[in-house]
Amino acid sequence: MTRPDPLVRFRRSSRARRVSLRLDPADGSVIITLPPDASEAKALDWMRANTTWIARQRAALPRPSALAHGGTIPFQGALLTIVHRPDASRGIHQDETTLTLGGDPATIPSRLLTWLKGQATLILPASLGRWSQEMNAHPASLTLRDVRSRWGSCSHEGRIMLSWRLVMAPPPVRDYVIVHELAHLTHFDHSPAFWAHVERFCPVRARSEAWLRTHGRALLAIG
Repeated sequence: MTRPDPLVRFRRSSRARRVSLRLDPADGSVIITLPPDASEAKALDWMRANTTWIARQRAALPRPSALAHGGTIPFQGALLTIVHRPDASRGIHQDETTLTLGGDPATIPSRLLTWLKGQATLILPASLGRWSQEMNAHPASLTLRDVRSRWGSCSHEGRIMLSWRLVMAPPPVRDYVIVHELAHLTHFDHSPAFWAHVERFCPVRARSEAWLRTHGRALLAIG
């Protein structure tokens, strides 16, 4: 079957109960999620009927941050200015307002992403450990991934996944996602009891969710 738009991707999900559309913030492509037995042809017809909505969503996508000298990059809720100095020593040096690095300017984007991911491997497990003790909820494992559809997940076996990009978000937002996933170890659903459990440990839940709705796409567009 010929697909009308190269920026259309299909995704089958056993958990999907209906066809849904979303945009990948990285490239503006349309991701169509379908139940296992849904028709791709009918899904495409439905997508065509929503072209105005898709155009509006694409227009609203944040422009990718310029990972170059003079640009900015978010880290734990702060915007750090990228400073390239040819004579700077090796490595990336952080202070309250800047990230300074030397070397080949062409390698700045890849080096910054590597630095962010390295920070995530330090900060996110430490945060998870603190909240695990606070909530008396101990996951079987933690995996950091680069996912576009969710900030975190918890399996029936107690395995927690977090997006490494949470290291760019403000700490209260990062902690909300961690509390949310740990709460699933007590309530594996989204029942009123689950949300009460979340809000017991994270009273800023509503503000954190609003922040992710407003700024989450910008984090996903980086890199």
